[in-house]
Amino acid sequence: MNNIHPTNIYLNRSDKEQYLKQKAKVIWITGLSGSGKSTLAHGLERRLAERGYLTQVLDGDNIRTGINNNLGFTAEDRNENIRRIAEINKLFLNCGIITINAFISPTNAVRQMAREIIGDDFIEIFVDASFETCAQRDPKGLYKKALAGEIKNFTGLDAPFDRPEQPHVTVNTEALNIEEGIEKAYQFVKSEVRW
Repeated sequence: MNNIHPTNIYLNRSDKEQYLKQKAKVIWITGLSGSGKSTLAHGLERRLAERGYLTQVLDGDNIRTGINNNLGFTAEDRNENIRRIAEINKLFLNCGIITINAFISPTNAVRQMAREIIGDDFIEIFVDASFETCAQRDPKGLYKKALAGEIKNFTGLDAPFDRPEQPHVTVNTEALNIEEGIEKAYQFVKSEVRW
C-alpha cells in the first residue's frame, strides 16, 4: 500500500523522546497475584513523575475492563491478553512514553512473546513472593476462592507460574518493604530512561 503523504512529515520516536527528554522503555513487572506488582508499578510511576518523566501504567484494572474485556482466563485468552498488551506498549514506545506494566504473565514463553514484540526496550522486573505469602495477603480474596475450588486455572495453584530466568531486577516483597522495593526498581530504571 502506498502512503498518501510522504513519511518524512511525521515526528518519529526520537523526536518525541527529545521533546520529552526521556528514553521510552517498557517496564514489565511480573509475579503472582498479591505479590505487589501493582503497588510497585504505581510507586515507580510516582517516583519517575517526581523527576519529570512521563509514564503510563497498564494493569489488569485498566486493560481487562477495556480493550481486553472480551477475554477470559483460558491459556489461549491469556496469551492473547499479553499479545495485545505488548502491541499497546509498542504504540507508547513510539510516543516516547515510559510504560510500566503489572501483569502476572505467568510463563517464560508468554513473557518471551511480549519481549519479541516489544524488542530491546523491554525491562523485566520480577516481584518475588511465595504462593503461601500471597495467599496470606490475598488482597482481592482470590486465593480463598481458588483454594475452595471456586476459581479454576488459578496461577500458582492449578495453572503454572514460571519464575523469570533472567530478570533485570528482582524485588523480593517478603524481604523488602514497599519503599525499599520501589527504590530498588527505580535505581535500575533511572539510568535506562535518562535522556
